[in-house]
Amino acid sequence: MVAWSETGVEGGRPLVRLPGTPGSRLSLRADQAPWFERRLRVITVERPGFGASTRLPGRGFTEHADDLAAILDHLGIDRAPLFGGSGAAPHVLAFAARHPDRVSAATIVSGAAPMTEPELAAEIGFNAASDRLARDRDVAGLRTLLGAAREAILAAPVDGFRRLLADAPATDQAIMKDAGWQAALPDGLLEALAPGVDGWIDEVIAINGDWADIELDRIRTSIVWTHGEADANCPLPAARRLVARIPGCRLVVHADGGHYTGSSREVELLDELLERAGAAAAAC
Repeated sequence: MVAWSETGVEGGRPLVRLPGTPGSRLSLRADQAPWFERRLRVITVERPGFGASTRLPGRGFTEHADDLAAILDHLGIDRAPLFGGSGAAPHVLAFAARHPDRVSAATIVSGAAPMTEPELAAEIGFNAASDRLARDRDVAGLRTLLGAAREAILAAPVDGFRRLLADAPATDQAIMKDAGWQAALPDGLLEALAPGVDGWIDEVIAINGDWADIELDRIRTSIVWTHGEADANCPLPAARRLVARIPGCRLVVHADGGHYTGSSREVELLDELLERAGAAAAAC
């Protein structure tokens, strides 16, 4: 079972959102006025092992792509724009590749990408440690590291999460102090980690795999990938290399940006996505 939430305008224009890692169907904007103003029906889908969604050990990315298609079928939605960030990036790409007719346009914000060793070394300490363990398939080590992080987050969601990113660049530190950012964080995190860390472990291992189940050459939809030059969660060089392999994907780099720069530009990014999706619909 995979769970999702619906917010915004009932019967409005559909928008599918995929949260970062760890995230859940409750990873939503604190201020949802932009969704209502645009009369959006916002569908936020969590991945296996997070929140109320059943774990799927050994999963890659195609499984969740098919989950998304089944959810759209259930909701009676033929085609929709797709918005995802950070750890959601491979899932956006997998859905666009496996079900190209279901995506009118997509936006990826600060997306994860396969990394070289120097890129991994450029990450914040917590990410570098978890990614190295995942590459070694050290499940026991991941359970220890992520389990301690989970306990800190459950005890104090905002402070616990910020401690994991204590060595993040200044631009991210400033965003993490923002009241709106902090208000949006707890519900999604607490729900994502409520069942434990198994879903988080599965996700980190998948992201650090070879991504062989994503057939990038099948992607036909327009994709905009935005990334901060100073991103230390998902280093820019890895994103550049991946974007170069994706048909129709355009990379937009924010020279002064970090990993969370997209959260301060979300409305701007949303309008750009909806414009591309509208153009695609008009061309059909």
